[in-house]
Amino acid sequence: MGKTVSDMADSELKRNQIEYLDSIIETVGNTPLVKLQKMPAEHGVKATILVKPEFLNPTGSVKDRMAIYLLKQAVARGELKPGGTIVEATSGNTGAAVAMFAAVHGYKAILTIPDKMSREKVDTLRAFGAEVHVCPTAVPPESPESYYETGKRLARENSNSYWVGQYFNLDNIHAHYHTTGPEIWRQTEGKLDCFVGGVGTGGTVSGIARYLKEQNPKVEIVAVDPEGSVYYQYHKDKTMVEPHTYYVEGIGEDMLCPTIDFSVIDTMYQVGDKTSFLLTRDLARKEGILAGGSSGSVMYAALEHGKKMHEGQTMVVILPDSGAKYISKIFNDDWMREKGFL
Repeated sequence: MGKTVSDMADSELKRNQIEYLDSIIETVGNTPLVKLQKMPAEHGVKATILVKPEFLNPTGSVKDRMAIYLLKQAVARGELKPGGTIVEATSGNTGAAVAMFAAVHGYKAILTIPDKMSREKVDTLRAFGAEVHVCPTAVPPESPESYYETGKRLARENSNSYWVGQYFNLDNIHAHYHTTGPEIWRQTEGKLDCFVGGVGTGGTVSGIARYLKEQNPKVEIVAVDPEGSVYYQYHKDKTMVEPHTYYVEGIGEDMLCPTIDFSVIDTMYQVGDKTSFLLTRDLARKEGILAGGSSGSVMYAALEHGKKMHEGQTMVVILPDSGAKYISKIFNDDWMREKGFL
């Protein structure tokens, strides 16, 4: 039977429809789960390890989710006004998401960043049109020179400004509770036994963990902290250690943030720079996944913890950002040798 006039009209309409999104911001989220093929077997892990490559978000990190959520909430509450200035202290990834949001919606972005961060990160912030202030790393968080305090000062000095404050803003947790957690649960159909993530502000792990624990209290939550940060020891015995500088970027902290919920974290691993960076390079060369240094940190914990799991069990691991941000460091043999990592 031939096509009717109505059928032909519908067919023509479909051909003429153009699929598009209203802005790049709408591409945030819905990153896939990818099964690791080689590294688990090499490390004696029989459980299935599924990684979530968050570098597939538009600015290349998991922070796109949190930053966009926080800024949308600020707009809805009237705290971020048209033509205003967004000010934030960042290790680079949140800043890129803030700068992207500002570019799309016509805000000005002022960002402060520690001087240990990669050149690629600083250049990325400026590429989006942000004003960037590079601050010393080796100072206490309460120092007027720290990137936290410099950011707060700049927020006070600029009229009609909004201070994001990812380290203290509890919407940081809510962002992942309402988006990333449900996404992981849906993708695994609830069939996951363990979740692994790095802690910086702590919002990613805390928000995801709260959601997963509500669905199934037996899901084990594993957090990862770099050597030199304060979280590992505090989780272990509630004591504070003196923080020291480390090279891995985007995880760990030199103070306790209210955006980390220790009550939903079952186990925490501490990982050194060398281990993190060598596993990051393994991810690229053995799995074809070009991720950042913190992904090497979480992979160490995933592989170590995975040895305690059984065949048929499933672990989900967040890979926070892209290795493209660290080509001049982790993937540069000269830099690795200079720092004693090769």
